[in-house]
Amino acid sequence: MNFTVTPTGMIEAYGLENVVFFPQYTAAEVDPGSGSLLSLVGLPHSDVFSSRIDPEDPYSPDFDPVALGSRFDHYGFPCPAESRSWWMLGNLFTSLIAFDPKSGKVYAFPEGEEGYILLHRDIESLLFALIEFRKLEVDHDNETSEPEELSERFRRVVGEFDPTPFADEDSQWNLSLQEFEDGMW
Repeated sequence: MNFTVTPTGMIEAYGLENVVFFPQYTAAEVDPGSGSLLSLVGLPHSDVFSSRIDPEDPYSPDFDPVALGSRFDHYGFPCPAESRSWWMLGNLFTSLIAFDPKSGKVYAFPEGEEGYILLHRDIESLLFALIEFRKLEVDHDNETSEPEELSERFRRVVGEFDPTPFADEDSQWNLSLQEFEDGMW
């Protein structure tokens, strides 16, 4: 499989110490491309995207920290039936990010909402957006461009790769970019 997102790109963006790698899974457990990307490229752990750290501790033996249904039950939140087997990947700003291991699609569960939004067509799109967002953060910190220019660049580059992150006006990416442009962070 050829992917646009590479381990080198992720490490250059976040540093090796800020990348969480998943174990390799068999094809029956997870979409093959998604499984490869999660184990070879990993997920970043940063202020913007906090990935799950240790899926085994400190939970009881009957708790599955990766499965959304188990996690929602543990914390007393309602979980849509179709999403109970999805995996929690982490949090993007104020949205819990999960992915359907069978289809490979990535979803956001916005804070305070009971439903979810399709956020990315697949794991590669999520990883691509996270790397591009890190570039936006670095350029903002270095004051190389105005926030509006950086947001426009992010929307253009990510949108060309996958328009899904911006399809819903209430998606976490749209809300976060608006806050960024408004100088809220």
